[in-house]
Amino acid sequence: MFESGDLGYACFRIPALVTSGDGVLLAFAEGRKEACADFGDVDILMRRSGDGGATWSQAMVVVDNGNLQAGNATPIFDALDPAHPGGRLFLCYNTGTASEYDTRMGMGRRRGFFITSTDQGLSWSAPTDISGDLHFDRHSNRPDTDARTLAFAPGHGLQLTEGPHAGRLFIPANHSLGPPQDDFRDYTTFGAWSDDHGATWQASADLGIPSSNEAMAAEVNGQLVLTVRMQNRDDRRKRMATSSDGGAHWDSTWMAETLTTPVCQSAILHVDELGRTAHLGPSDTTARRDLALWSSSDGGHTWVRERTIHPGAAAYSDMAWLGSGQLAICYEQGDYARIVFTTVPMR
Repeated sequence: MFESGDLGYACFRIPALVTSGDGVLLAFAEGRKEACADFGDVDILMRRSGDGGATWSQAMVVVDNGNLQAGNATPIFDALDPAHPGGRLFLCYNTGTASEYDTRMGMGRRRGFFITSTDQGLSWSAPTDISGDLHFDRHSNRPDTDARTLAFAPGHGLQLTEGPHAGRLFIPANHSLGPPQDDFRDYTTFGAWSDDHGATWQASADLGIPSSNEAMAAEVNGQLVLTVRMQNRDDRRKRMATSSDGGAHWDSTWMAETLTTPVCQSAILHVDELGRTAHLGPSDTTARRDLALWSSSDGGHTWVRERTIHPGAAAYSDMAWLGSGQLAICYEQGDYARIVFTTVPMR
């Protein structure tokens, strides 16, 4: 799907996957020009498939931030906007002016944007800057908060479809608060949401768990469920969290002891027609390898390991549901040598 060294990019990383209303599958990745490092000249690229991933379009650049960083692609398909009866695709992303470390030290600036498409990714709008709604630092109207970094997901966001918050767009996110602390305790997970199809955005409450970092979300029986990466040396399990008010606040958190992991992002997806939630991520606690698929039938409280997807080196991933018992998966394979796509049965 994306092979490092192709198209003038030294490295491709950080996949995201989403389906449009008419079944078009869209895959996004960061194209890193000089090296695999997070910061540098980084673009966001996209490929499209109309046949469930059997064939793909040529890659196209959808976000180019000059010689600086654009990344953390977080696509959401808005199917419930009456102004766009055919649906509208959002691509939320971050930009940065310095490395993550320098930004934590107060020497860089992270911002959040989105672009939209009403033709399943063939063309895109101009960027909309939503930093002022979500990111409170010395540049904002809330400098006392001092949230230095800002990162969406990465991986797909979601639109809620049940209950009083149906239609809400939700982006998992994280930021670091104040100066760096040991074991990355300055990091905490939060979320961003919009109830007016992207016109305005609000930041959720912080999760309040030190070292909580990259997250993905699923809607399970009317609740929002997060899977959270823990950015420290001790926790080698996934932290889970739930919200009963659409991600504005957090009701409970727990450590999912079955979901073994290194320090790495993982993906979550609820499949309504099966009544089960899928979780995908590397399962070795010492290295990013042994990519595994788990499933849960109780909202993420207990998990069953379904299968190993890739036994070797593997890292970030994302999933989409194709229907007919097929789960679409894209993930980083090898030592960031490529991003691959595959389908697996889930029944």
